[in-house]
Amino acid sequence: MARQRVVVTGLGGICALGGNASDIWAGMKEGRDGCSPLSIVTRDLKIGIGCGLTGYPEDDGIDKRQRVTMSAISRIAVIAAREAMAQSGLTSGDFDQLRAGAVVGVGIFGTDAVDQSYVDVFVEGKKRPHLFTVPRVMPGAPAGHVSIDLGLKGPVFGVTSACASGNHAFISAVDQIRLGRADVMLAGGAELSLVYGPLKAWESLRVLARQACRPFSADRDGLVLGDGAAIAVLESYEHAIARGANILAEIIGVGLSGDASDIVNPTVEGPAAAMRNCLADAGISADQVDYINAHGTATQANDQTETRAIRQVFGSAADNVSVSSTKSMHGHCLGASSAIEMIACVNAIREGVIPPTINFTSPDPLCDLDVTPNEAREKTVDITISNAFAFGGTNAVVALKRV
Repeated sequence: MARQRVVVTGLGGICALGGNASDIWAGMKEGRDGCSPLSIVTRDLKIGIGCGLTGYPEDDGIDKRQRVTMSAISRIAVIAAREAMAQSGLTSGDFDQLRAGAVVGVGIFGTDAVDQSYVDVFVEGKKRPHLFTVPRVMPGAPAGHVSIDLGLKGPVFGVTSACASGNHAFISAVDQIRLGRADVMLAGGAELSLVYGPLKAWESLRVLARQACRPFSADRDGLVLGDGAAIAVLESYEHAIARGANILAEIIGVGLSGDASDIVNPTVEGPAAAMRNCLADAGISADQVDYINAHGTATQANDQTETRAIRQVFGSAADNVSVSSTKSMHGHCLGASSAIEMIACVNAIREGVIPPTINFTSPDPLCDLDVTPNEAREKTVDITISNAFAFGGTNAVVALKRV
């Protein structure tokens, strides 16, 4: 039996580049740097920069009774999901709620609520933290709140695999549709990284940049953390056609792998396997890929390892494929990163524009790919893949195609 085709019919997002998917894509095309001084109380932090949210609505429209149970990570997931639903043209009553679901990836969890609970108990001496601390911090809460807000009664769950969580959410949603469990799935990721406790933990790892995010550049010195969320509406092709939906792109393949090696140091073989599996699932060869949205964190280890993995999989075709890291602009939003990068991939196909890798100053001989330095480039893009490689050696790649 032929498997279900899965298409993208809506996008929503919020991050340092803007409060909706259109503004985020405009920022990517412009090569805008979303990095700025941290707006939180930094106390003894040595790192003072991050990619904070912009464009958060003055009134997010979330019901007060629901809002009190939510951390900020769930609120931005709902904001992105509402935008994606609006673009898809799906409205309550014109789809089967029992065959529509949600899967949202998070890299950590409701860090703002956790931090506040520690302050309440250990600093301010309160007898107990907030009544809703547990539902606020649950990694599955963003998916639950998206389903509550939009009336989705099909498969609903959260996934967490560090920085690959967004792509794992897309892949899980694709599986639900391919297996016939759902016609419509809202999928993506959400993260709130710029919170004091998590920032101190990341600072201890000594992988944070001091001034700017410079993926693939010889003088890169680490990643810049960011806040954000992005959600896509995925549908079976037949469901989208039957209702006359505007199809933005098709997800033609997915690939997963595990390094089974080290919790923080990536291998070449694991990411390469995920890309190979994705190309095989899509039924395409490497030389058919026009653009790779790289994981591209700007750490020494990741960028060189990813370059070697791409060369291993693509062979001579690696010299012709366009590559970029949009994390240079919206920061590393951990579990939300690959979801935000879906916005880049879909629009690269639709507009024929490769978003740049900004802050690039000089080539690293060990990162010898065409990384689209500093300025966007016009190019016909029929097929793109999005890489996500995480701590834990959890690798997830998604391939998209023009419809």
